[in-house]
Amino acid sequence: MLIFFALSFFSNILILFDSSFDYPKDAFYVVTIVLICLNSTRVSWIAFLTKKQKYYLLIISVILSTLFGINFATFIDNSIMRQIIYTFSPGLHTLMSLVMIYGTINFGIIFFTTLFHLPTAEAFDRKAEEVSSLMDLTNLITQVFDFKELAETITTITTRVCNSDSAWLVLKSDANIELSSVHNIGYVDADKITNNLLGSGENNYDSIEIIQIDSISSNTNEGGQLFKSIAIAPLKVHKKINGYLFAARHRENNFDQDEKKTVQAFADYAAVALENAKLIEESIEKERLEKELDVARDIQKKILPSTVPTSNRLEISALFVPAFEVGGDYYDFFELSDDLLGFVVADVSGKGISSAFIMAEVKGIFESLSKIITNPKELLIKANDTLKRSLDKRNFVTAIYGIINKKNGILNFARAGHTPILLCSGERIESIQPPGIGLGLDYNPGFASSLKEMEIQLKNNDIIICYSDGIPEAKNHKEEDFGYDRLDNIVLNNREKSLDLISNAVMKELSLFSKNHSQHDDITLVLFKWNQNN
Repeated sequence: MLIFFALSFFSNILILFDSSFDYPKDAFYVVTIVLICLNSTRVSWIAFLTKKQKYYLLIISVILSTLFGINFATFIDNSIMRQIIYTFSPGLHTLMSLVMIYGTINFGIIFFTTLFHLPTAEAFDRKAEEVSSLMDLTNLITQVFDFKELAETITTITTRVCNSDSAWLVLKSDANIELSSVHNIGYVDADKITNNLLGSGENNYDSIEIIQIDSISSNTNEGGQLFKSIAIAPLKVHKKINGYLFAARHRENNFDQDEKKTVQAFADYAAVALENAKLIEESIEKERLEKELDVARDIQKKILPSTVPTSNRLEISALFVPAFEVGGDYYDFFELSDDLLGFVVADVSGKGISSAFIMAEVKGIFESLSKIITNPKELLIKANDTLKRSLDKRNFVTAIYGIINKKNGILNFARAGHTPILLCSGERIESIQPPGIGLGLDYNPGFASSLKEMEIQLKNNDIIICYSDGIPEAKNHKEEDFGYDRLDNIVLNNREKSLDLISNAVMKELSLFSKNHSQHDDITLVLFKWNQNN
């Protein structure tokens, strides 16, 4: 078109040489007008304008087409003006007339095209709003982590985009329905309608449903808002319904197919967004708990002795492996005098944080009592009486408390329901299990009468093994126990080695045995070796 504008302009030069040679100019002129008409029909962009923009375009096209038309008519009718411009430049005269024709035709077509698109402008605006809102909702899935804020945003967008008067969101947990967010409706009204449609949670809508007010009982909107139709879209994640999105209208017109698809699309996006928000909240809570457990683990490390006592005639080794971040097993050593060393190995029933708290209290009790009571049986009786104020019926503590004379190798100990002590002497190993029930199981005199204190005279290279039930009760993939025999054999086969090497051998065999099974209980191992010849 622009090329023929230029050809029409320069074709006037031919007339200067021969006035009868005007047919090229007329031909270019006609072709240019045809091209103007073709180019003026390229107005598909009008369909993508909003309703407001189309109104503006109507006004602008009316004004410009009118101005161009009046100027063209004036230019044609006014022979004086036309003669002046033609005398000055015949090409300019042609160009001006073509521009006025172009303006009149182009803006005239724009006017009528815009006028024809007005009836569909509202539908297009709604589709554009739907796409924009879906994009916003997609961003919300990855950007908004607050569950309540996300729920409120979903109901607000649903009302705006789905051409509804009100919207609300309910979440489903087992058989319970909980109102999460409302928009343009009171909580009482929304709750009343929800209970009427869903009942007590036994009614399920697997796909979007449109409910007419006639099918709802008359008391649904009694004293509240009156709706003509309500859309119910399920919030599905992995084929599980986690809630429902409601959109309601006061008007008579029902939700059409496009609107139903829009509500369901919003419900699908909302389900994913809400599930993500829920998982993120759970992840944050889990991270917070893990940090607290890290603190608890550090505290428990400080509660347990960092080093073992050293003595010329007595070698000691100890290890503790909790089943979780923290555990309920406990061991400790008490320097009672230059010759006497007290020790305790205890196991709190249960596992985890609660057992760790009880274990911390047990440490304080034994540490305090060891300074004033030198008899193991009496100490356990006093410890049981002290724990009466803190242990409930669900918890108890098994323990072994003993005192070793580092000068003559005499061991005195009492057992309160704990695993037996093992004595490895020469080429045989003996399980020593004096009677006694756990701390916290009986606060009557029967506890004291159940205990029996024992004395053992250690010989050269004798080994005393104290352990928690996490060792013999460790399981493999066949749910078989590690057992006492395996522990006895490991100690016998390694009795000539240092205690640290014996502890490592026990843990190595235990790890290999239960490599395909998770550790289910805390592991504690305390070893004593009497070296009389040192």
